[in-house]
Amino acid sequence: QVQLVESGGGLVQPGGSLRLSCVASGFTFSSSAMSWYRQAPGKERELVASITKITSTGSRRNYADSVKGRFTISRDNAKNTVYLQMNSLKPEDTAVYYCNSDRMYAWGQGTLVTVSS
Repeated sequence: QVQLVESGGGLVQPGGSLRLSCVASGFTFSSSAMSWYRQAPGKERELVASITKITSTGSRRNYADSVKGRFTISRDNAKNTVYLQMNSLKPEDTAVYYCNSDRMYAWGQGTLVTVSS
């Protein structure tokens, strides 16, 4: 059974940082591209960042324009975990953050990030 368990969210002031983690199980993590999504109140879920599987030439990362230069996605295949380092947070980053693979399994519970002074 596939499980995606996100953690690391919380309340942070504008300009602050958080690191989110997503532990995956039930599928071959190392062979999967992984992504972070977010859903703000009253808005649709949107793609934030993606990372391909690791090959001999490394992995590729893509980011939504709204987070480029501020967020960094990474993965640790030994831990079946994908991370999202979020710096210079803004109030508009407030949302529930989710991870998923390129096969789009059932969503986990997400982790709430609130950016507010």
